[in-house]
Amino acid sequence: MPHEETPPPPPADVLRASYRAFGAVVARVDEERSWLPTGCTGWAVRDLVLHCLGDARRGLVALHTPAGREPDRDAVTYWELWRPGAAGGSAGRAVPRVIAGLFAEFAELRDLYLETSAAVLHAADRADTGEPVATQGHVLTAGDLVRTLAVEATVHHLDLIVSLPGAPGPSGEGLGEVRRTLDGLLGRPVPLGWDDAHYARAATGRAPLTETERERLGADAGRFPLFG
Repeated sequence: MPHEETPPPPPADVLRASYRAFGAVVARVDEERSWLPTGCTGWAVRDLVLHCLGDARRGLVALHTPAGREPDRDAVTYWELWRPGAAGGSAGRAVPRVIAGLFAEFAELRDLYLETSAAVLHAADRADTGEPVATQGHVLTAGDLVRTLAVEATVHHLDLIVSLPGAPGPSGEGLGEVRRTLDGLLGRPVPLGWDDAHYARAATGRAPLTETERERLGADAGRFPLFG
């Protein structure tokens, strides 16, 4: 969809739409399908759900951790920490594979994710969006933190459904938040007619750029992926 100069929805509304869409897919995954591959190299569905559980837990902790100092990141600049080559982007893939495999049944992991994500939504609804909160060594407002959680869930929703034909895609609210974030990182609306889902994949390294797209992007092509 084209870039729109309209006010974004409130952070809690975006996260609710994103988490509910992601959770609706997770809730339908059975044991057998939990071992299918995802869009994250080396991760099965259950590994990705464990990763997203960890992100939800981090969000829940952060929303209850007042920082006591001014923010040093916002909903856009937070993602600069996760650009290829950045120190924060070097987290390994092995740990989620090991831990997710320890669950005797995927249902245990599934239920843990669903109850934790519900708790995050409860906390986001009650948060003061302007309060500085701490996470991963940085400070964001609670509202900006919630927006980053929605972006994470939405991008991983696209990863989740790679081997789940018929599964519903991410929410429109979540995809809109991803577009706003990517345009913010790029410094302008992307000059291509990508839909939101393809923009999310291309700008996070999940879909390679064509030569035509590189020409249209010009010097900005060398900045892709914007995060990943």
